[in-house]
Amino acid sequence: MNDLTFSYLDNMDPANDALDAFVRAHPGGNAYQLAAWRRAVAGAYGYAGKVLVARQGGELAGMLPLCAVARPLSRPRWISLPFCDLGGPLAVSSEVADELMARARHDAGPQGATGLELRCSAPGTEEDAALEGRKVRMLLGLPESAAALMQSYPPKLRSQVRKAEKNGLTSEVVTGLDAVGAFYDVYSRNMRRLGSPPHSRAWFDAIHRHYSTAGDMFLVVVRNEGKAVGAGWVLRCGDKAVIPWASTLAEYNSLAPNMLLYWAIQAYLCEIGVRQFDFGRSTFGEGTYKFKKQWGAQPVALDWKEWDAQGVAAIAAPAAKGGASSLRPLIESAWQKLPLGVANSLGGRLRRYITL
Repeated sequence: MNDLTFSYLDNMDPANDALDAFVRAHPGGNAYQLAAWRRAVAGAYGYAGKVLVARQGGELAGMLPLCAVARPLSRPRWISLPFCDLGGPLAVSSEVADELMARARHDAGPQGATGLELRCSAPGTEEDAALEGRKVRMLLGLPESAAALMQSYPPKLRSQVRKAEKNGLTSEVVTGLDAVGAFYDVYSRNMRRLGSPPHSRAWFDAIHRHYSTAGDMFLVVVRNEGKAVGAGWVLRCGDKAVIPWASTLAEYNSLAPNMLLYWAIQAYLCEIGVRQFDFGRSTFGEGTYKFKKQWGAQPVALDWKEWDAQGVAAIAAPAAKGGASSLRPLIESAWQKLPLGVANSLGGRLRRYITL
């Protein structure tokens, strides 16, 4: 495609507004590809971001968002995008998308990167046999009203939502900065229980700052007698939305806060005109997959690939295939024993190097 031209824009270039409009209007666009994500990555963790832009006949034809992520004493690696499931190119055609990927592979090494990682989604659903052991995103089409959504659920699911309400739990949709504290308390406690380093509070402050400006985020907080026992964070992009983080306090799980949390999120999305909800990443067939499947969500395989600095040796990235390190149980056990303040402080320092 000889008429294509390429250029790079940094995070603060005014032209990012046009790119965001392109992402929102594109059928494959998602909230992570908005400039807000790159700005949050740069602000909270210090990783520079930019966008490779393709133009055809002077018109915007595609974009590929990139962040340069580096471990201590090493050169950066280009990732599209870190700390989330989806990045990759967005274009008016598959040919332009291929050209964007080829250009990024060509430029990575000469611009000082050790390689390129693209986090894409497969074109569509696949047979269950082909998904065994793979990481998938779970997508649900939403109707035009919360009432229609509730009616679409099987009786058992409806009763579980009502159980949470009968147990005295309440839910609230919030967008203000005050809610970030309630969310972070639930999130960080749950991460320690799982034995996993949490993101820093600064990360969530940055996400709130950059996404709330355009009204592209909200939180749902579930409470028991005024205490936050569950919380979820939702990012919006046009008529699509995704939930990157959701947590409940284990000691209240018998009250079913997770059922009320996900119902409240989906109900609100229906009412504000969102028509596709992404439940996020799961391993096909495992517990979180089954939880999301019960709501009617369908799996779509994640397609993550890596290239070296010469732009060759494309392989499936391990995070898209599933699997875990043999050391993971030991690390989790040790993390669970840390005081909460220590876990949060240390986790924020470690998490910048864990790009999943």
